[in-house]
Amino acid sequence: MSLLVVGLSHRSAPVSVLERAALNADAQSKLLQDTVAAEPATEAAVLATCNRIELYADVDKFHAGVAELSTLLAQHSGVGLDELTPYLYVHYEDRAVHHLFSVACGLDSMVVGEGQILGQIKDSLATAQELHTAGRLLNDLFQQALRVGKRAHSETGIDRAGQSLVTFGLEQLAAGAPVEGWARGKRALVIGAGSMSSLAAVTLARVGVAEVVIANRTHERAERLARTLTEGDDTDVTAWAVPMETVPDELTRADVAVSCTGATGLVLTAQEIAAAVEGRIPSPRVPAAVPATASVRTGVRPTGTGERTGTGERTGGAGDENCPLDLSAVQGATGATGGFSVAGEAAVAGMDAATLEQHAVWVDKGTGTADRRDGGRRAPDRTPADDTELIAALAAAAEAFGRIPERRLPEPVAEIPRPTPVLSLLDLAMPRDIDAAAHRLRGVRLVDLESLAEASADAPMAADVEQVRRIVSDEVAAFGAAQRAAHITPTVVALRTMAADVVASEIARLDGRLPDLDDRQRGEITRTVRRVVDKLLHAPTVRVKQLAAEPGGAGYADALRTLFDLDPETVARVSRTDGADRPPADAVGALRSAGIAGSAESAGITGTTAEDARSGTSTMNNTENAKNRGRA
Repeated sequence: MSLLVVGLSHRSAPVSVLERAALNADAQSKLLQDTVAAEPATEAAVLATCNRIELYADVDKFHAGVAELSTLLAQHSGVGLDELTPYLYVHYEDRAVHHLFSVACGLDSMVVGEGQILGQIKDSLATAQELHTAGRLLNDLFQQALRVGKRAHSETGIDRAGQSLVTFGLEQLAAGAPVEGWARGKRALVIGAGSMSSLAAVTLARVGVAEVVIANRTHERAERLARTLTEGDDTDVTAWAVPMETVPDELTRADVAVSCTGATGLVLTAQEIAAAVEGRIPSPRVPAAVPATASVRTGVRPTGTGERTGTGERTGGAGDENCPLDLSAVQGATGATGGFSVAGEAAVAGMDAATLEQHAVWVDKGTGTADRRDGGRRAPDRTPADDTELIAALAAAAEAFGRIPERRLPEPVAEIPRPTPVLSLLDLAMPRDIDAAAHRLRGVRLVDLESLAEASADAPMAADVEQVRRIVSDEVAAFGAAQRAAHITPTVVALRTMAADVVASEIARLDGRLPDLDDRQRGEITRTVRRVVDKLLHAPTVRVKQLAAEPGGAGYADALRTLFDLDPETVARVSRTDGADRPPADAVGALRSAGIAGSAESAGITGTTAEDARSGTSTMNNTENAKNRGRA
């Protein structure tokens, strides 16, 4: 077994990269055909969902396989190989099996434990079978993955740990409120009629929406889904189908819309969404801005030249002798006590160094009148010398930087409250169906795969997850043992074919030497020879299959071929038969003619179950043992 997986998912790549790398149905089919046509791969299957793109292949060379599969993914996704490579992950042999089984159980899903992935794995296998790109290995692998996923959901409470992506998305739209209460009585629009959209429609009906309108490019599919909803016994919802071109009109009447189509472009633009909510939300009320002079000290009001303050003293104004600054600009605001006020700093901003130095000299000589004003710029404990130092520092800054930066107090920001959403949007498509700019629209709440990925990162894990992981580990070991045991089956069949040829040859030779033997005697001799051959081959074949099922047991097939000098072509013919480990017709005929066909067919032709592999004994071995005990 040389199973190789190359892919990317929400765990390794951002949603923007997954969106660009998304494959439609035609691209997936072409990728499968090109993969099996490539030299390293003999089988291929693609698992493409809304949050993962993975290419599975049976390859004969690891490094060549990784290079070829990565190149094919880049070519068919349209994303350059250099850009795609950092987001790719690679799993090989047992790690690849473990990865698919984990995916099937929902452990690798965006919402842990969701069961929708089982249907997507089943569809991937069906596509590979239809295109004849899945052989024995991938058929066995995907079918076993489906069984493991069902076992995890039936034997554990993983369903309690996770949910469908639709349910999780609706919970995000409800913003913490119960989904049933939030959805009750709403009018829903579902865009698309595929598996995800159908699940969304059913979920919406069950949580209590009043109406479901379904739009799809194929009107018949939309009508079929609508009939399913209205005829269901567990829902009481009105549903009908509409043409795809009516979506903008239907959006104006919808309370919630879910979109998941296979479109390569946007289905809903921001302009269409804005038009749909226009008139449904109240106009924004902007709170009045707080004036910049709101911090004026109580009892002091801005005054002009020659006016008096609240204390009866005259302001200096612009008429103060020899002052190079317009102090009236300083007079109005006195909120700052550790230096210049807001207005004062505005007044000196942009002054050159020479002007500031002149003002420092004027303050130092005591000719200023700011110290006489109760509403002046200087705090009660400040002296002219303090002002001189401050102005000198401002002058130095002006000389170094060319201007004085304003140190204005931050003005209050007028916040426009967002209204309660009148339209909730859930985008589950990859690539996205709904314009991401809708996040910024008033009255709209958009939840898409990117926001779901962020929300699910903090989702709690249930205790059952650990039990599911143990199931996965056990099933991976069982699958590996079964595959290793199946690997030696062609050699065992070739050995029994050789034994059948020897028996037939010796019976024919005996007939030539003893032509007078009657039928009873000839039959007794033939049965005796067959019993001898069966007993001689029984222990080696049973034991070699047990040893081959263990890790590192692949070499026992080579040893068996060498010890018995088996024809390599006979072994190869058995290995090539339809991927089902059935011996060629001539081998079965030869075994039947020798009377040991039953033993040969039970020697590994029908495969090994997981339970038998875990116990170290296969159903094939049990059947063979019973038959040999009967002959003995």
